[in-house]
Amino acid sequence: MTFRMPPEWAPHERTWMAWPGPNPTFDTPAELDEARRAWAAVAHAVRRFEPVTVVVGPGQEDSARALLDPDIELAVRPLDDAWMRDIGPTFVTDGSELAAVDWTFNGWGAQGWARWEHDRHIARSVAELAGVPVHSSPLVNEGGAIHVDGEGTVLLTETVQLGRERNPGWSREQVEAEVHARLGTEKAIWLPRGLSGDYGTYGTLGHVDIVAAFARPGTVVAHVQPDPAHPDHEITRETVRILRAATDAKGRPLEVVEVLAPTVLRAGGEWVDYSYINHYLCNGGVVLCAFGDPRDELAAGIFRRLFPGRTVTLVDARAIFAGGGGIHCITQQQPKV
Repeated sequence: MTFRMPPEWAPHERTWMAWPGPNPTFDTPAELDEARRAWAAVAHAVRRFEPVTVVVGPGQEDSARALLDPDIELAVRPLDDAWMRDIGPTFVTDGSELAAVDWTFNGWGAQGWARWEHDRHIARSVAELAGVPVHSSPLVNEGGAIHVDGEGTVLLTETVQLGRERNPGWSREQVEAEVHARLGTEKAIWLPRGLSGDYGTYGTLGHVDIVAAFARPGTVVAHVQPDPAHPDHEITRETVRILRAATDAKGRPLEVVEVLAPTVLRAGGEWVDYSYINHYLCNGGVVLCAFGDPRDELAAGIFRRLFPGRTVTLVDARAIFAGGGGIHCITQQQPKV
């Protein structure tokens, strides 16, 4: 049978995370401590609904155990950074067996600040810990750069899979063929780029999971920046236009649920890419980014309506976004077979 990536709302066996250690992303003790507390808050929010295993770098175990509840498992492996969505495996199943896709990882396009000597092996390490075989892919890709509906459709962005920093010389057709072969998908919906802040310091050069995500087959949540002063205003208008004009692998037009960006426009002198789209679905729960913003509850209401059987938990994600990502970026689901 064909292996396919289940949608995030399918039942999970557990969630995998990675623990922040000293590195260029968290370059002061205060930033590292703030990041660790934010990662721990997400781990605890997820643990309410399913088991959590956190991969910890050698020598960092005490810092993890000091902030994580005893029922969160630790696994010691060499680490560079802490973005498990991107460095970890993409789990796939043929209905009876589980396997792990090990994408080629090059530090989000070989960015100057990135380190990936150890992180390029983490997908294989997690697969080993999970006891599942590995499917290696030559495509440079990360888990935050794909989103599937479980019925044959995948969301991609041109500046990631087709970017010269990752896959020079690959055609759109070659990328699609490899993605479909690994994920069991049939149709790719391409967005031209990610949010503007994702091309700045610690950015991923356009991950889709901060822009748009499937909520169920045929329905997509999309980030919308309503303020014309922000460069994402036009970017998100174009994204919504493309999604509204698209059909999925089953030929259905997409229902697009617009989710307004937080009201804050800048942090640290730079345009923010704060987004509620970068949420995480776990068994019976939705872990949603919060920003101490008036629109936090508005977003929570949208997700409660989209997922009426799940508990929505808001977790302050500002320290995570300062490092270049959100809640979805630091979590990776292992599906239940």
